[in-house]
Amino acid sequence: MALRSPVVTILVLSSAMLTGARASQDDSSRRLTPAEIAALVQGGPGAGSSGVAGIRTAILAGDPTKPGLYTIKLSVPAHTRIEAHRHGDDRSATVVSGTWYLGYGPGFESKALKALPPGSFYTEPPGRMHFAQTGAEAVVVYITGYGPTDTTYEPPPASRQ
Repeated sequence: MALRSPVVTILVLSSAMLTGARASQDDSSRRLTPAEIAALVQGGPGAGSSGVAGIRTAILAGDPTKPGLYTIKLSVPAHTRIEAHRHGDDRSATVVSGTWYLGYGPGFESKALKALPPGSFYTEPPGRMHFAQTGAEAVVVYITGYGPTDTTYEPPPASRQ
């Protein structure tokens, strides 16, 4: 838990730096404490997520469905498996809480997963297939990309056809 505040601070500052002068000229400037982030309205798996049931997203900045920089909070329940998928935009992420297990490749492979504890960073290059899972604890990840984003499974899981 001690890493939560520095991680949040780094992400908010990074987002502000990336938006540059535009942030000072319009209403896109945001300063959010952990309590304010927790109070944001969260929906089911939204744009930029894997679409897996139980996952909740909250938009921290921007709009992942439109062109431009965005950051989303991804909350993933314990014991969740996300099959291999890709996104069209270039994304980076920071693990805020829990241990996230992430791997790259065309299909889910347990041996390819790497444990990413809080404070870890990873990237999702455009078109790069990746997969993930949680263990016995829920995970929160902040993902930043340049929208619009999408999620593509190849082949689509039977439940998505």
